[in-house]
Amino acid sequence: MSVRVYVPRDTTALSLGADTIASRLEREATARGQPITLVRNGSRGLSWLEPLVEVDTPIGRFAYGPVAPGDVTALLDSGLLEGSVSHPLAQGPTEEIDYLARQQRLTFARIGITDPLSIEDYRAHNGFCGLEAALQREPQDIVEEVKASGLRGRGGAAFPTGIKWQTVLDTPADQKYIVCNADEGDSGTFADRLVMECDPYMLIEGMAIAGLAVGATQGYIYLRSEYPLAKEILDEAIRRAEQAGYLGDDLRDSGRAFHLEVRLGAGAYICGEETSLLESLEGKRGLVRFKPPLPAIEGLFGRPTVVNNVLSLAAVPFILAEGAEAYASHGMGRSRGTLALQLAGNVRRGGLVELAFGTTLRTLMEAFGGGTASGRTLRAVQVGGPLCAYLPESQWDMPLDYETFAEVGAGVGHGGVVMFDDSVDMAEQARFSMEFCKVESCGKCTPCRIGSTRGVEVIDRIRANDNREANLALLSDLCETMVDGSLCAMGGMTPFPVQSALKHFSEDFQRTANGDRS
Repeated sequence: MSVRVYVPRDTTALSLGADTIASRLEREATARGQPITLVRNGSRGLSWLEPLVEVDTPIGRFAYGPVAPGDVTALLDSGLLEGSVSHPLAQGPTEEIDYLARQQRLTFARIGITDPLSIEDYRAHNGFCGLEAALQREPQDIVEEVKASGLRGRGGAAFPTGIKWQTVLDTPADQKYIVCNADEGDSGTFADRLVMECDPYMLIEGMAIAGLAVGATQGYIYLRSEYPLAKEILDEAIRRAEQAGYLGDDLRDSGRAFHLEVRLGAGAYICGEETSLLESLEGKRGLVRFKPPLPAIEGLFGRPTVVNNVLSLAAVPFILAEGAEAYASHGMGRSRGTLALQLAGNVRRGGLVELAFGTTLRTLMEAFGGGTASGRTLRAVQVGGPLCAYLPESQWDMPLDYETFAEVGAGVGHGGVVMFDDSVDMAEQARFSMEFCKVESCGKCTPCRIGSTRGVEVIDRIRANDNREANLALLSDLCETMVDGSLCAMGGMTPFPVQSALKHFSEDFQRTANGDRS
C-alpha cells in the first residue's frame, strides 16, 4: 500500500532544497519497492524546521525536519515511511509539536495540511463554506456579520473592516471594486506569502465574499513583484476556481458575478499605501493621493473600492462559515480574533505564530522563538514593520493589542516581529529608519522627501559627535515636523522608530560611529 508523504512547496522550503528532497524520496522509495504518493503541500509556517517532511501513519501525520537532500537515505533507512522516531530529525506527531500545538489557528488552520491547488482538498477542510453561506444572504447581512466579528485591518491602520465595507455598499455606482493589498514589504513579514502560496483559495473566497457584500463584480490582487511563486499559484488557483464556478459570471448558479485578476506591483514600498497602490494599479506612478475623497467612495478608476490586506480578507471565510461570535470570542478589548505574528531577525525558532490578541511579546519571543539565534541577550524588538517603534525589555510584557501598543507610541502593524540581541547599535537602527524613508519616499510631500534626507545627515553628525546636543534637539524637532506634516504614513511614521530609539536606547547616541563612547 502506497504511503502518503508530504513535502512543502512554498518559497522557504524550495530555497532549502525541497524539490530535490521530493525527487530523491520518490526515486529511492521506488528503488526499495516502497512506492509513495507524494503530496506537495504548503508550509506549516515553522520556518526553523523547513523543509518539514511529513508522513501519513495510522495515528496521524509524523514530521521530520529540518530535512536536507542528503538526509533522505538515512531517513528511509531509519523507517521514515513507518513513522519511526528513531532518526534525530524526527519531530513526532506534527500536531503535537509544541510550537504548533500552542497556537490558535483560525486563518491558518489549513496551511501545510492541504495541497494548495486542490479544490477538493480545500472543500474537504471546510473550504468555500463561507462563500456558500454568503450566497444565501443579502449584502447588508454579510456586512453586519463582518462588523459583529470585530475584524480590523491587518495591514497596519487597524480600521474596522465592516465599516469600510459599509461605506462602499452605501455608495451608489455602476461599478465597484475589491482590491487586495498583497504588496507585503514590511521587514520580517511573510504571512501574506504563506496565505497565497499555501492556501490561495482562502483569499479567493474572502474576496468573492467581499464582492457579494458591497456589490463589486471585479477584484484585483496587487501582488508584490518579488513573489513569483505566489503569482504562479494564484493564477492557477483562479483558473481552477473559475472552472468550478467559484468565480465568474454566475457564482454557483446564483446569478451573481465576481471576477478576479492578479496584477504585479511596481517594486516600491510606498505602493503598500492604499492610494499609491491604486495609482499604480491604474498604470500610473505610485504617488500618494490626497484624502478625502476616501478610496471607499472614489477609489480605483474613481469608483467605490474596498482596499484590504491579505490577512483581513483571508479571515472573512471563517467568519461567514462559523459566525461572527466564533471569531470575536478570541482576543481582548477592541482587538478581536487572532493575529498572525511573524518571528524574524535574530531568533532561534523563526516562523508564523497565530495567536489570539492578548499574548505578550515576552511569551512570543521566549516560549515560541526560543530567544536569540546568537545566544546573546535579547535587547530590542521592532513590531509592525520598519515604520514602528523599537521596544525595550520594559515593554515586552504588554499584551499584544492595538490600543495598548498605541498608548506607548508603538504599533502592531502587519505582525512582523524582528528581534535584536545586545550587539545591536540602536543609533545605527535609527539611521536605517531615516534612510529607508529617504529611499522609499514617493517624493510628493516635503516633510517626507526632505525630512528623511536631513534626518540621515543629522544622525550622522550625532554619531560623529559633531555638536551633538544641538543636533539631538534638531532631530527631535525634525521628527515632530515629519509626524505632523507628512501626507501619508510613510513620512508620518518614520520618526516612530527614531523617537523610540532616542527614548529607550539613548546611550547608543553617545557613541561615535565606530562604536566608542565619546
